[in-house]
Amino acid sequence: MEYTWRWFGPPDPVTLAEIRQTGATGIVTALHEIDNDTAWPVDAIEARKAAIEEAGLRWSVVESIPLTEAIRTGGPDRDADIDAWASTLRRLGAAGVQTVAYNFMPVADWTRTELARPLPHGGTALAFDYIACAAFDLFILERPGAANDYDPADRAAAQAHFDALDEPARQRLADNITAGLPGADAGYDLAGFRQAIAAYRGIGHAGLRENLRYFLERVVPVAEAAGVRLAIHPDDPPRPLFGLPRIVSCADDARWILDAVDSPANGLTFCTGSYGAAADNDLVAMVRALAARIHFVHLRSVARDLVEPRSFAEAEHLGGDADMAGVMAVLLDEEDRRQAAGGALLPMRADHGHHVLGDAARATRAGYPLYGRLRGLAELRGLEQGLRYAR
Repeated sequence: MEYTWRWFGPPDPVTLAEIRQTGATGIVTALHEIDNDTAWPVDAIEARKAAIEEAGLRWSVVESIPLTEAIRTGGPDRDADIDAWASTLRRLGAAGVQTVAYNFMPVADWTRTELARPLPHGGTALAFDYIACAAFDLFILERPGAANDYDPADRAAAQAHFDALDEPARQRLADNITAGLPGADAGYDLAGFRQAIAAYRGIGHAGLRENLRYFLERVVPVAEAAGVRLAIHPDDPPRPLFGLPRIVSCADDARWILDAVDSPANGLTFCTGSYGAAADNDLVAMVRALAARIHFVHLRSVARDLVEPRSFAEAEHLGGDADMAGVMAVLLDEEDRRQAAGGALLPMRADHGHHVLGDAARATRAGYPLYGRLRGLAELRGLEQGLRYAR
């Protein structure tokens, strides 16, 4: 597989020189400094590509070209924003960047209630507590109608959780949930979060799907012409939050997306952690069924809570609930099939990671430490070699 590493550009405390020492050969990055409704300038794309190549690496995947909320909601600026997104796609294709990841999660990208849960070995991990999230929704955000989305037992548990938090803990919970995208520097305040959620009133699951179809019908032909593979990331967590629909949470969702515009350019980012947070997602079966349209792979594992299975924490890459060996075995078969047909290696990155060793000394983004991801990448590389040897 092609080993890649997510890099957040020049401000990232993890440097390209260090990434080269991890064993990764490809970079996953984006021009995070450019507004979401603006096409990326050609000179900025070329400068980023040149910096990566000067470090002896390759710009393998764009993650992500962000979508505006107008695209997701079908707002009045949708067509102009899609045009800008498509222009960026053409320019990336011309620069030789052939894989573009994106997501269609409304308002909140991946959501965590804790960004540094202490671990027994002394490190920290990202975690999502369903009841804590409900407490935020009901008693901090005070979303209109939120009580209707929780049964009495959940409401009572959320009330107890909220009552046990002091004011600084309540603020940390709000900050963690509204922090914004992994590649962004700005999130929401509570008023902005409420306003963003309100824009989805009346859209629902079917409406959001149709807005995704509208988007795909316009950008997939552009991707085909530009020689670019699109790879949609699953919802994280894979269930509705804050009354917002989620439409990339299971195998049926993925198949609907691929069928909506049936083209090899319309594909998936297969994230074992995001899909794996739902116990009824059979990861190995999903990879086997969807393999031909998987264009990018995030390998990570989560450990679902035994008492509250809607809650989970980031596990070690070869631990947790994911059958990582089973998933990788299917992916290696698919990669061999593609290479026999003249295709390229499948880009993979060790997604997220525990903050361990000297990670606390660097101001890296939550979930994106140096040493924790290095450990994960080393373990996954070893797993691949072991599977290949055993054939």
